[in-house]
Amino acid sequence: MKRGFKISALIGTMALVLMLFTVAGSCRADESSGVPEVPVKGMVTMVDLGATGCIPCMIMSHVVDSLQKKYQGQAAIYFIDIKKYPKEGPKFGINVIPTQIFYNKDGKEVYRHEGVMLEGAVTAKLESLGVK
Repeated sequence: MKRGFKISALIGTMALVLMLFTVAGSCRADESSGVPEVPVKGMVTMVDLGATGCIPCMIMSHVVDSLQKKYQGQAAIYFIDIKKYPKEGPKFGINVIPTQIFYNKDGKEVYRHEGVMLEGAVTAKLESLGVK
């Protein structure tokens, strides 16, 4: 019984370490440039606010990475780590992470979602804002 528990704990720890390395290597705002300018003028923008150590945020990181590739040049998709940049949480008025905020081309906030937002739902929201 004890041996099985140790193996399960080891596997769980290894899975967590693997997820952290995956998130750390994913496409994010360049550290040297700091926090991205949000919203991007003249472009539909979605910003995901979270933290790299948060499990739901790790799930969102894969969605953000995929959408950044899919909508490159058509929409601005960003992630801001509020642990790394703690002033950003209050700036955006967030209470829960992850939080996704959508802006239209005029820079007006048009939608806000708290929690994990699946890729299909984000895509639908971007398309409703005119992104093809």
